[in-house]
Amino acid sequence: AVFMNAGAFGGCMADICIASEYYDLQTGTVGVMQGEEQEFATRQSVYTTHPSYVILGATLRLSVGDRETINDSMKDFMERRRSSQPLEYPSAGSVFKRPVGHFAGKLIEDCGLKGMRIGGAEVSTKHAGFIINRGGATARDVRELTDAVRATVLERTGVDLECEIRFL
Repeated sequence: AVFMNAGAFGGCMADICIASEYYDLQTGTVGVMQGEEQEFATRQSVYTTHPSYVILGATLRLSVGDRETINDSMKDFMERRRSSQPLEYPSAGSVFKRPVGHFAGKLIEDCGLKGMRIGGAEVSTKHAGFIINRGGATARDVRELTDAVRATVLERTGVDLECEIRFL
């Protein structure tokens, strides 16, 4: 979550992450990043640009609130996810970052790619921004489908989708 500045429904880790501790594989030292040093931006942080840093932990600033209000908010967020995202299938979550002035899922849908499959990987018919595992999908299936979606959207719309997930 810290690594990619995870977020949803108007909030993200940058809003609550005061500091993060890391181990630097190159120097063998432990360090702490605080506040702006973490370089949070849309789906990125200092850790996405420094692959030698391994996150060890984080200090989060939480807010005091009414238990019932918090539970109601959590239920609302979960219902919004259930109604719009393919939670019934395994996936890596949202595949592409939101391009400026567009929605990745809408661009993919407008290109007619909902339901496109490679092996066991499929562009979700519920939300085109997700690639789901319909059964037996390999990492190669997901990568090839991701690449095919990016190429098609670029060719048809001129928008180059940037992956939110990372392939290792």
